[in-house]
Amino acid sequence: MSLMKVLWIEDHEPVRTMLAHAADKAARARIPVDLVMAEGLLAAERRLRLERFDLVIVDLQLPETGDDVDMAVARVANMGKHRIAVASSRPERDDVVASAARCGANIHTQAVFKAGLNFNRFIQRPESFEDFLLELMPAAGARPAIRAA
Repeated sequence: MSLMKVLWIEDHEPVRTMLAHAADKAARARIPVDLVMAEGLLAAERRLRLERFDLVIVDLQLPETGDDVDMAVARVANMGKHRIAVASSRPERDDVVASAARCGANIHTQAVFKAGLNFNRFIQRPESFEDFLLELMPAAGARPAIRAA
């Protein structure tokens, strides 16, 4: 299996720390995941200009988004051909995903309830972290969504 490169946009330091531990454990277990963290949209945009990612996971509770949570997904969608997933505890997360899907974004159609993620399991069982990330990718053989212009 080839290396999956993932950008996770997350401003909450404890979550970034747990994800870094999960990524470290995955690397030690030779699981093909390269996780890159960004503290916000501006940092993510800098990375997206320089690197290619297979998957970009967006938290909707970012300082740059304020009340315009659709903006975070739209900005990320316009910066490449990567798959997008929303992982957030904001109540409107499902509406944001549905709106992005209607606009043709290459987005996982189910938002992830971030508060329900078991980060400790990702650390203790690195293969569960990989499984979680793979579930966010399009199914093999599925036709990719048409990207909005």
